Amino acid sequence: MRHNKKGNHLGRTASHRKAMLANMAVSLIKHKRIKTTVAKAKALRTYVEPLITKSKSDTTHSRRTVFASLKDKHAVTELFREVSVKVAERPGGYTRILKTGTRLGDSAEMCIIELVDYNTTYTSEQKAEKPAAKRTRRGKAKASDDAQPATKPKAPEAAKAKEEPKAEEAETPKAEVKDEETKAAESANENEADTKEDVEK
Repeated sequence: MRHNKKGNHLGRTASHRKAMLANMAVSLIKHKRIKTTVAKAKALRTYVEPLITKSKSDTTHSRRTVFASLKDKHAVTELFREVSVKVAERPGGYTRILKTGTRLGDSAEMCIIELVDYNTTYTSEQKAEKPAAKRTRRGKAKASDDAQPATKPKAPEAAKAKEEPKAEEAETPKAEVKDEETKAAESANENEADTKEDVEK
């Protein structure tokens, strides 16, 4: 009897099962998504997610621990350099299982298991949904009402600031007009003086 034994043996011996899960984990880390059966995917999820969590602390000890499970130095390098940076802010749940139907030969349930942060279609939709947050009925409405009077006195100052540049802009053309008038008056005086000299001559 298998009371309280939750692990799926997958019809394999212990050594065969460990080797298979290690190979599947290496493939998942390298290719970011693999196609397999649902039973294997669920077993792989419990195997690979602790390794991804371990990769967040890039120390010699954690690298050796992960290498003991994966037995592939290229996969360990990619896990610590690329995958750990990508999932740094995620507190868990690094993989996603998408069911794809049954296999033709033996009607086994098939699925795709993938790393969540490498699927751009799902991540872009989540980012688009984040700004549209629900507004609660209590608390936030009062806070917004309290905040409104504080912003109201600032409105006249802003209006004054907007009006001041307009006044300066209005003044500058007047000054230019005065300069032109004075120049015209000076030129007229010079002409009168010239005409007087000519008359005297």
